[in-house]
Amino acid sequence: MSEEKNISDEQHGSNNPKSPEKSIEAEPSGSNEPTISHEKQAIQDSSSPEIEKQQTKSTKSSTSTSKPSTMEIHHHGHVHEKKKWKEYLFQFLMLFLAVFCGFLAEYQLEHVIEHQREKEFAKALYAELLDDSTVAANKMNSRLEKEKDMDYISNFFKDSSLIDLPKKFYPAYTTTLYLINTYTFEPKDGILSQLRNSGSLRYFKSIALQKLIGDISVHINNLRSRNEQEYQYFASPIKPFMLKYYDWSWIDNLRKEDVTANVLTVINNYRQSSRNIEGKILNISSLDRSEASNMVLFYKQMLVSTRTLQMNNYIETNHKILQVLRENYSLENE
Repeated sequence: MSEEKNISDEQHGSNNPKSPEKSIEAEPSGSNEPTISHEKQAIQDSSSPEIEKQQTKSTKSSTSTSKPSTMEIHHHGHVHEKKKWKEYLFQFLMLFLAVFCGFLAEYQLEHVIEHQREKEFAKALYAELLDDSTVAANKMNSRLEKEKDMDYISNFFKDSSLIDLPKKFYPAYTTTLYLINTYTFEPKDGILSQLRNSGSLRYFKSIALQKLIGDISVHINNLRSRNEQEYQYFASPIKPFMLKYYDWSWIDNLRKEDVTANVLTVINNYRQSSRNIEGKILNISSLDRSEASNMVLFYKQMLVSTRTLQMNNYIETNHKILQVLRENYSLENE
């Protein structure tokens, strides 16, 4: 029976192979010992000193390999600090250059603006002085003509008939003692005053030009002072003399025939015409010939002094400034 059973078991086992797990489980306890002993052997082998040495070596090797990587990272960090310091230096240099270039640009712009203002002031000053130069020349010529009339009137009062008056007496009489402002030269100084009051004289870099501007300012003040002296002499004694001895109907009749605004032009037109407007000297009985002649001559000397000193100094300085402005600012065609 047992044999048959074994044979049937063998046949059954050959026909139904079991999986390894099931075969292991089907094995008796005695058959499990080799497997368990193998696993234990592996564990023991892993805990053996040789394996520990290898693990220690591998750990050291990993540690040794990790150290250079750490040093490498530290080395890269040091390089990064040098690069950052250079960046700061570069940024500082760029900022310095930007500020410096801005300063240069602002300085150049200010220089250009000052040069433009200098040219504008030079043009305005040139135009003002050029106009005054023309006016001053005309006034000089007019004063010379007036001085001739003064000589004529002074001599007439001395030894001529005060009753039978020639045609040219009243024109000369009028220009000598009545026309004061017509022969007065009043220089314009609007631009000069603006330059002085605003401190804009600094725009003119020429020392010679600045000196000439100072000189002409002095001459203008002297001229104005001289004009005031002439007017004061006209106020007294000329004006009272004219109110007493001048026939105002003569000039009134003359202005009715010629409505030209300028009195001197009216008188010159009358001189060249064939008209004859009668006039007379009032209050002849009280007229002192010598005193009248001396009054005219004294007045003439005042005018001559003004012409040869104050006006002449102004005209000379005026011409010098115009010349300097032409040379420095190319104003020949202005």
